[in-house]
Amino acid sequence: MKALNKAGLMVAASLLSGAALAADYTIDPTHTSVVVSWNHFGFSNPTASFSDASGSISFDEKTPQKASINVTIPVKTVDTKVAKLNEEFINEADYFDVAKYPTATFKSTKVTAKGDGQFDVTGDLTIKDVTKSVVFNAKLNGMGEHPMSKKPAIGFDASTVIKRTEFNLGKYAPYVSDEVTLTITTEAQGQ
Repeated sequence: MKALNKAGLMVAASLLSGAALAADYTIDPTHTSVVVSWNHFGFSNPTASFSDASGSISFDEKTPQKASINVTIPVKTVDTKVAKLNEEFINEADYFDVAKYPTATFKSTKVTAKGDGQFDVTGDLTIKDVTKSVVFNAKLNGMGEHPMSKKPAIGFDASTVIKRTEFNLGKYAPYVSDEVTLTITTEAQGQ
């Protein structure tokens, strides 16, 4: 009987320690950057940034294929460093038309580990109510106790290339490049 109880305790401890490895994290908007870059008539490669991204990450380094990522980006926060262009991006139907489509979202559907902290994160990117499957190339920057909050923390960089015309953002294409690079760096903390 004692052997059975001891075996039961070992199984329970094993299950609990396995469950403790998987963690849910909340994206920290103050340490998350979303940047888009494109080519402008072949002369320059401008960028725009979005702030106040929110969302969640569920990750277990032993079973990364079970990870999930959800990100919401308030499009009205777009900043090109050019006031007139910000206004066009926010208000015009050929751009983001924020009054009708206030957010862009990404929800992962599959995570594939590639080794050395590298992952392919496949998911649904929705902009202006158009949803397309995209693959972000992601890198785990770090995972562990955050030195300031003393909470579990995780950080990733991820990037993908999309065609803006597929999301009804095609003004001036192809002279202003159809392909844009979307880069996200995020820090998220557990409870």
